[in-house]
Amino acid sequence: MRIFSFYHSQSVIYFINYKNQISMFPSKLYIYLLFNLLIVFSSAAQYKVLIHSHNDYHQMVPFYQAYAQQLDSYEADVYYDEQMQQLLVAHDKADILALNTLENLYILPIVKQYRAHGGKAWQASSKSFYLLIDIKEKHPQLIQSLLKLLQAYPDVFDKAKNAYAPTIVLTGSCPSPDEFEMYPSILYFDGRPNLNYTPQQLSRIAFISDSFRSYSVWNGKGSIKPAEKQRLMSVIEKVHKQNCKIRFWASPDNVNSWQIFRNMGVDIINTDKPELCAAFFKNEAKNNFHFSNVANALYDSIKTDRLDKTTGSFKGFSNTDVPARPIAVYQPTGKNDGANEIPLNIILLIGDGMGVAQLSAADLVNGGLTMSKMNFIGLQRTQPKGSFITDSAGAGSALATGVQTNNRHIATTSTGEANVSLTELMYLNDKRCGIVTNGNIADATPAAFYAHVSERDESDSITAFLLQRKLWFLAGCGESVITKRKDGLDLNKKLMNNYNLYQSIADSIRPNYPSIIIDEALAEATTTHNLTLLATTTRKAIQQLDNEKGFFLMVEGAKIDYAGHANSVPNCITEMLGFDLAVKEALEFADRNGQTLVVVSGDHETGGLTIIDGNTAEGRITGLFTSDDHTPVFLPVFAYGPGAQYFTGLYDNTSVFSKICRFIYLK
Repeated sequence: MRIFSFYHSQSVIYFINYKNQISMFPSKLYIYLLFNLLIVFSSAAQYKVLIHSHNDYHQMVPFYQAYAQQLDSYEADVYYDEQMQQLLVAHDKADILALNTLENLYILPIVKQYRAHGGKAWQASSKSFYLLIDIKEKHPQLIQSLLKLLQAYPDVFDKAKNAYAPTIVLTGSCPSPDEFEMYPSILYFDGRPNLNYTPQQLSRIAFISDSFRSYSVWNGKGSIKPAEKQRLMSVIEKVHKQNCKIRFWASPDNVNSWQIFRNMGVDIINTDKPELCAAFFKNEAKNNFHFSNVANALYDSIKTDRLDKTTGSFKGFSNTDVPARPIAVYQPTGKNDGANEIPLNIILLIGDGMGVAQLSAADLVNGGLTMSKMNFIGLQRTQPKGSFITDSAGAGSALATGVQTNNRHIATTSTGEANVSLTELMYLNDKRCGIVTNGNIADATPAAFYAHVSERDESDSITAFLLQRKLWFLAGCGESVITKRKDGLDLNKKLMNNYNLYQSIADSIRPNYPSIIIDEALAEATTTHNLTLLATTTRKAIQQLDNEKGFFLMVEGAKIDYAGHANSVPNCITEMLGFDLAVKEALEFADRNGQTLVVVSGDHETGGLTIIDGNTAEGRITGLFTSDDHTPVFLPVFAYGPGAQYFTGLYDNTSVFSKICRFIYLK
């Protein structure tokens, strides 16, 4: 749904779209345009695609398989058997089996479920469904036999007695429109777009169907030819003008086609894959991102169970609103980019859970990202020691120490010995060191840059390393890991001997003095309201760290990972945009400073994201997750500034450490 703004001056209306692009219209069009836009918004907000289980009797368990997914329509091809005087379900006569009666496969199961649920299709549900009877051969007894079956259960099938009754729809070799009134109102009919119906006849039409092959030869791969799409759009518009729903049979049946049909306005999706199709549309809000000027309640609540102990208190992605428009993208000047010089400062930004697909999705829907403007690009592998797929402890430790270690280990060997980290090496070289995260300060990735423990859940042991005062600046959430300790240590009091402690990013910070900010606002999901929070924190960190001897800063975008675990595309994109704004801060400083190397990568990919549809001009994108866990795919590595040229190629994640280390001892 696209949202627009209006204001007018004398005889001109200024029409502002979501990208702040302005068009002008005569004032006399204002009311007309506004009225029609309101209709569009209302329709878009209420529009819901329906799912039709095509040839449902071919499923392993007819009716029940699709019914379990709460589908909206079920199709049964029916013959009348004179000898048995029964309605038999089959696609062809050769497939007829005596046991497969319409009564056994559909009527009795429907009656059973309705009576079990108090006269409704599903418990506590006001929705019902269509039962489409495809009459394979015209026979005078067929419809009468069907009516006899239905009228035996008026409490289920008669809408005059049950408002939740299923809608029985006849199609195939069914009566002509001028015969509709000859049949009881319990029966409805499947219309055709090429027929002209009277208002009375139209009242008996449940929906309108046609063969997809009459308009297009598209097989579901790629996109529909423009001319064919126009023919389809014309018939869809024609049907909608009759206030009817439209369905196409003989249509492509895959994720790509479902999405395209949905966007075109097809009301009823034909499918032979009821479970897959139902899952796709059930998660529609989680699969789609679009820039919007209105706060969107995307879903009631998503709080993944795949987070670890220190992040388990995350409140989830609830009533999340996405950004109204694309974020600003910074074009680096190229100052000293790839220069054969030793950088004074190094900023490493880690998008936790950020793989190529997350990067692609955010870049495409936003029309570009700041990190995409970095010219030196490589790829890293992420396998830890002893496993095929890494966790954040194993991956964060590899980036921080250059040593491959086991999952759950924080910058230690498998036997618990400490592996020296970048932070410690920078500290020994008189550089100020900082860590920023919009997650918990004791979580695996930030912890790998200042602590050494064999178990990532040991937050007491992790945060005790802060007492070594090797950090000049630390910002993140996690008040509980400092105050609610099992070891009884009054960490707050001890930290105050070495740091100034703050509770808000907005606080004024004493310059040139070690600082720790524990701000619980950093624990919240990124939304349009706090989209710049990580960037603001990054800017504050750079201000505190900047000095003549140089600094090292690690910035983590933690919740790209959370969104992947939650399988939420809108939150994934929003977290990516917030992270890219932090990258923008780093590159802007690098251009001002001229002696700063900026490296951007991830620690692992989360969720197995794939992109299936989108439109940059409309600011929307659709993706699907194949997992709710980490995956082993390669990750992008971007570099900018002096020494950036060393980060191209394909290498293990441990090489990020070694490539940075080449600049430490050369001064």
